[in-house]
Amino acid sequence: MNKVLKKSLFSAHFMTSKNCFHLYLSKINNSLNNIMSKSKLEYIWLDGYYPTQNMRSKTKVENDFSGKLEDCPIWSFDGSSTKQASGGASDCLLKPVAIYPDPARRDGFLVMTEVLNADGTPHVSNGRATIEDEDNDFWFGFEQEYFIMDTKTQLPLGFPIGGYPAPQGMYYCSVGGKNTHGRDLVEKHADLCIDAGLNFEGINQEVASGQWEFQLFAEGAKRAGDEIWVARYLLDRLTEQYGYYIDYHPKPLGKDLDWNGSGMHANFSNTVLRTCGSKETYEKICEAFRPVVKEHIAVYGEFNDQRLTGDHETAAITDFSYGVSDRGASIRIPIITVEKGWKGWLEDRRPASNGDPYKIAGRIIKTVKSANIS
Repeated sequence: MNKVLKKSLFSAHFMTSKNCFHLYLSKINNSLNNIMSKSKLEYIWLDGYYPTQNMRSKTKVENDFSGKLEDCPIWSFDGSSTKQASGGASDCLLKPVAIYPDPARRDGFLVMTEVLNADGTPHVSNGRATIEDEDNDFWFGFEQEYFIMDTKTQLPLGFPIGGYPAPQGMYYCSVGGKNTHGRDLVEKHADLCIDAGLNFEGINQEVASGQWEFQLFAEGAKRAGDEIWVARYLLDRLTEQYGYYIDYHPKPLGKDLDWNGSGMHANFSNTVLRTCGSKETYEKICEAFRPVVKEHIAVYGEFNDQRLTGDHETAAITDFSYGVSDRGASIRIPIITVEKGWKGWLEDRRPASNGDPYKIAGRIIKTVKSANIS
């Protein structure tokens, strides 16, 4: 065989092999593209346990998902397993209401949902649907307190088995391994919330050992509730990596011990509070809360009577009071509000750490709007 023929045959074989190789790569790329187009949507909802609900979630895998709320389909779940339906008619619906990127999962999203009955009406456990007036003129800043608990000891971090740590006083905003416990978890939670796009505003260790707080700000009762619940979800899920769990009970150490409880102080304002410049207007709004103490306490969280005793920077659960810089009042008027000429916000210090932010924010809006400030 002459050299020219050999060269031609080699070239033809090489080109054929090369084409086959490119075709193979193309198929691999197509397969990878198909894999990369799948997104994990974590549907989050509140169960039917009463009065303190638990978060539930499950994952839905979607192809070529846009990342937009309107493209999240309504889904269903077995309500008989969450105290939301009977076994004979167990289907409940999940209606997506807010979506955030899930920074802990590849191609993941966090989808906050409302629970509906099978006929599409709001389920009785759906606190979000009870918000009568969704007024985005109202701004909310929630201060979520909680205890980090060790699953092995069933005690807050820093508590020795069979005893107690040093009395509270040295833990608040502390630094160093002697008094500060759980910072790694708390820092990672903050990063997750920020990366998820929540309006996360801060963290600090609280008065008791193992007790922490984070703060979130949002406009409107529904959005404020969405963001608190998603932040709680990220915190609870993160504890799975540490052997911890979060206790939102307002008095997890017992009502008779000399330790602060956990609350979820609700800072709130509307255009009137932000701009009025009037002490009289502030007092009228505060007074609007006095005749509806029971209505507020009813949605401010379970076991709150163990926390609102009149001690440990609380007002008694049956009383109502307000005052400038008074952390023992039902409603505190921040000193900054006064210094800015009565332009600012109010802080309701009564909500418990386990309260439903939807119900709390909705009730506050209703009461503020009832004030006679014409």
